[in-house]
Amino acid sequence: MAIAVLAMLAAVSFLPVLLTPIPAMVDYPNHLARMYILSQSGTPDANPHYEVAWAFYPNLGMDLLVPQMARLISVESATRLFLLLSQLLIVSGALLLEWVRKGRVQLAGFAALAFLYCLPFSWGFVNFEFGLGLALWGIAVYLMLAEGPWPLRFAANLIFVAALYVAHFFSLGIYGATLGLFELSHIRQRQVAYSVAAARLGALALPALALFAIMHVTAGSVGSEGTSWFLGFKPVWPLRIMNGYNLTTAAATGLALTIALLLAARRGALRLDTAGIWLAVGFTLLYLVIPSKLFGTSFVDLRVIPAAALILPAFCSLSLPNRAWRMAALAGISGIILLNLAVVLSVWLPYRADYASIIASFQKIDRGSRVLVGSTDDNGDPPFADLTSYPMYYAPTLAVHYAGAFVPNLFTEVGKQPVRPREAVRKISIPYGGPVQSGLLAAIATGQPPADIPPFIRTWSQDFDYLYVLGSPAANPLPDRLEVLETSARFVLYRIRRKS
Repeated sequence: MAIAVLAMLAAVSFLPVLLTPIPAMVDYPNHLARMYILSQSGTPDANPHYEVAWAFYPNLGMDLLVPQMARLISVESATRLFLLLSQLLIVSGALLLEWVRKGRVQLAGFAALAFLYCLPFSWGFVNFEFGLGLALWGIAVYLMLAEGPWPLRFAANLIFVAALYVAHFFSLGIYGATLGLFELSHIRQRQVAYSVAAARLGALALPALALFAIMHVTAGSVGSEGTSWFLGFKPVWPLRIMNGYNLTTAAATGLALTIALLLAARRGALRLDTAGIWLAVGFTLLYLVIPSKLFGTSFVDLRVIPAAALILPAFCSLSLPNRAWRMAALAGISGIILLNLAVVLSVWLPYRADYASIIASFQKIDRGSRVLVGSTDDNGDPPFADLTSYPMYYAPTLAVHYAGAFVPNLFTEVGKQPVRPREAVRKISIPYGGPVQSGLLAAIATGQPPADIPPFIRTWSQDFDYLYVLGSPAANPLPDRLEVLETSARFVLYRIRRKS
């Protein structure tokens, strides 16, 4: 019964990706724009404002795979296929890990589907999702070979470490932390001698250390500088993690799941084995101490939560007293999965028209132009009051393909992406950032700029040709400088009139 329900839930859980040409995930349009640049590099259709510069650094999963897939299908389809592959890796990896550990499938599949559209995934951290799915497979293979010949285990670890380094650096960290804690738990249980455990831990770390050494010698990098702790969000993320679009749904489903697990554990129905206890404590400590922003990468700490949710089911058992309890548990987790899925579909399906509208507006932009993106949001940060508007944040970056344009907030951060702005536009590029507040743009244009004005927009009305203002349409803030070309429910496109 449970397997049949799991299969049906899995089938419907992949529908959002299959039904939407451009999934309504925050970072996804930005990634798609970069895939167009990589796929068209060296061809007559190459964007004139960007160049491709490869180096020995991680976070290149989709950058390496999608352009190769795009040789056979369209770039848009190849990028969406990569996302679907990432989801399949998440679900199948969780199932394989549980089967290897317990010899049966019980909890992991439901946990994977419950977190398939959690906050970091629905916000479009696609390389992380792909890397985490790969890490689940790597952990499962390592445990499968744990008692086998050490050369085979070492070779498997070497392959997965190299693949995870390329795919996503933080996923490699999750892989290493999980297996390290697993080996330490064996010492605590006195199942292996200290010398053997030390040798295993050394063999685990050796490939990663070698890769870091190569990265240092070749002047590679993990990302930019910048480490911050936003401690106030640590207690909040567990209740926001389940859904990236609706905070009420996220809190309700997260709280319901937490209460159910705590009650099951208190009654002795849910139990972690010794390795599971080590992993649970380790993940908790990791979540508490890891910065929210590390090497220029944001939301690092909240990524620990789905990783723990996908790994821990393999190390715990659930024993419900009778069929009625089992049916109630099945109905509860199915309800959580379907509720989150309904929210995702309610956002993604309408965005098909919104994305089609902004793509159509690119026809009104002269090819090769410079396009600035502004927002009516007061502070330019993610609009937590209405997360359903967040997927439009990077939609204008698709102009790099449809209009051969330069868009300053295309992801081009050194150490993360192999795409660079050319020298002529580098000074007005934003390596990693969202739209600029429209109020700030108006203040600059009227000669009332603040003292700490960012350099890339100091002369925006002279440097750029067009301006997208995201948000609900409002009155033209600068009628003498901006000409309205297109108005939509989520944006307004202006032509910038330059002063002579």
